[in-house]
Amino acid sequence: MSVDEVGAERGDSGADEPGWDIDPDDESGAAVVATVGRQIKAWREAAGLRAGEFGAAIGYGEDQVYKVEGGLRIPRPEFLDKADEVLGAGGKITAMKQDVAEVRYPKKIRDLKNMEKRAVEMGLYSNHSIHGLLQTPEYARALFEMRRPAYSQEEVERVLAARMARQVVFERSPAPALSFVQEEVTLCRPIGGTMVLRRQLERLLEIGQLRNVEIQVMPTDREDHAGMDGGIEVLKFGDGTAVGRSGGAFAGRPVSDPKQLRILELRYGMIRAQALTPRESLALIEKLLGET
Repeated sequence: MSVDEVGAERGDSGADEPGWDIDPDDESGAAVVATVGRQIKAWREAAGLRAGEFGAAIGYGEDQVYKVEGGLRIPRPEFLDKADEVLGAGGKITAMKQDVAEVRYPKKIRDLKNMEKRAVEMGLYSNHSIHGLLQTPEYARALFEMRRPAYSQEEVERVLAARMARQVVFERSPAPALSFVQEEVTLCRPIGGTMVLRRQLERLLEIGQLRNVEIQVMPTDREDHAGMDGGIEVLKFGDGTAVGRSGGAFAGRPVSDPKQLRILELRYGMIRAQALTPRESLALIEKLLGET
């Protein structure tokens, strides 16, 4: 589980870009895409259209149609809409958009999103950048575009979409208890430029007003700091189980053993105690926004 490892789909729908490449290691996702591809092929053949004719009718190349039908490409929503219209499927192809929606994101992000969907409580400490659940699209895009080795533009859009999709956690009802601790330096580093940082600080203030959310800032001048080993994530579920991860503990692997979780919870509790209170933290963010 890596809270900030990934995911938005592109807004355009160029003729040569019907969707995203499927990850060959994503068996469950590949099965969904293969099933959708077979259904589209069956509808096309029933309509008496060749792949090239069908592609021309919906605005895509013949090779791209074959890739979708062969389960090698994840079709975009607009591809499915156009296919439904041209093939006279009466909404049956369009209905598959829901099945395809999730698999367009990398599997580890789907797994993370599902855990966040189940969590009743989350404790999240970030030390290098604003936490992914708190990021604006512009801030997240800037992070992905500066990655080395560089992402392709398609990869940037895909991971951006996945990250933004995770933020539905703020719309859940009943709402989970969310606790964030951010290093002060993450509020000052102008990732993406000054205007991007300003909007990011504004976003933090907006989220910080939610009754189920607490945002705290760890001042740079603290002499005692329990988080020097790296970021920490602890997610607790309604059945009493939990999962946690820290870059500086247990080789960075997700852990669910109670003894290991207690170590992460102890560290996170100390970090929260050493940080500014939520009220003090929002005041600091407002001050930084005014200086930006």
